[in-house]
Amino acid sequence: MADLLKNTFNENYLRNLASDIQAAYNLFQVDEFIKSIMDETWDSLELKQRIRQITINLGKFLPSDYSEAISVIDKVIAHQGSWLDGFCLFFPDFVEVFGQDENNWDISIAALERYTVHASAEFAVRPFIINHEERMMAQMYAWSKSDNEHVRRLASEGCRPVLPWGQVLTKYKKDPTPILPILEQLKTDPDLYVRKSVANNLNDISKTHPDLVAKLAKDWYGKDDNINWIVKHGCRTLLKKGNSEVLAIFGFHDATSIDVDNLAMGATSVAIGENTNFSFTLVTKETTKVRLEYGIDFVKANGKRNRKIFQISEIMLKANETKSYTKNHSFANMSTRKHYPGTHSITLIVNGVERGTLDLELTTPPATIQSVTK
Repeated sequence: MADLLKNTFNENYLRNLASDIQAAYNLFQVDEFIKSIMDETWDSLELKQRIRQITINLGKFLPSDYSEAISVIDKVIAHQGSWLDGFCLFFPDFVEVFGQDENNWDISIAALERYTVHASAEFAVRPFIINHEERMMAQMYAWSKSDNEHVRRLASEGCRPVLPWGQVLTKYKKDPTPILPILEQLKTDPDLYVRKSVANNLNDISKTHPDLVAKLAKDWYGKDDNINWIVKHGCRTLLKKGNSEVLAIFGFHDATSIDVDNLAMGATSVAIGENTNFSFTLVTKETTKVRLEYGIDFVKANGKRNRKIFQISEIMLKANETKSYTKNHSFANMSTRKHYPGTHSITLIVNGVERGTLDLELTTPPATIQSVTK
């Protein structure tokens, strides 16, 4: 995904950006700005590196006075240039890089609040939290009460302990309690965009503090449908780990009343890029709510194995009911997962409990073997 997004920042994009900046600040040097950004390193830079490259050069070509530079950016954003497509993260990044001085605090905080509406400032706020925790978290809590959903989302997303692509908030990995008042404030938010962030924040916390999230889930669950969704989505890692306390919150109790019969693999050997399937039958002794998953222990490049959990379904089965399943799985390579030859295991999981394992040999595709032989 990052490889595609980074190509958004091409010469045409940068020229449109530079032209809009020049319209707001006539001393801006368009050609020199683009040349400085697209230097000999440009092609090798990934997405966040390209954003930082743009940011650093904005600092070179905008007014040296920070408040004047922010005024220019404000005018550019107000102009709403064609390049402003919701991914101009270099403006919040500009605040992160050049605006952390104490004398610029008020200017920077106000700018982040404005810019997050166009391109989330979730990455830019993190150094402010790290360097000025109490002051910045008070600001984040204030933002959680904003009339604007983008600003409210920033309050949650910006303080996630482990934000993808963002600096890790190590202190909050150890003790996430300063985050909780913000999540409490936002748990009833009317906007799904915000509620997703609350759930993702909870999921981050659950990876280091499962008991805390389990307790929070118990307290929150059952209040209304929106909060229930947050709790379910925020507990997704705990559910995949088979946390019995969390499973019980959602009605997935002890699975001893469920028998698993005829667990079988369709093909015990397939090549990378091909599909396989496995089948099984459930027989229930009493009415039971069932969560069905399967785990695959994938062989990694170093020969070790790593499990990934996939959900099949959640269903209510009546007493003495029989239900058969056939599940297909593709071993095609994807941008998020590359497959390697070796023995993989597929494990059926019922209400968090492993109920049988099948082995599968994943082989190198014949075409690959031929090309290596040649």
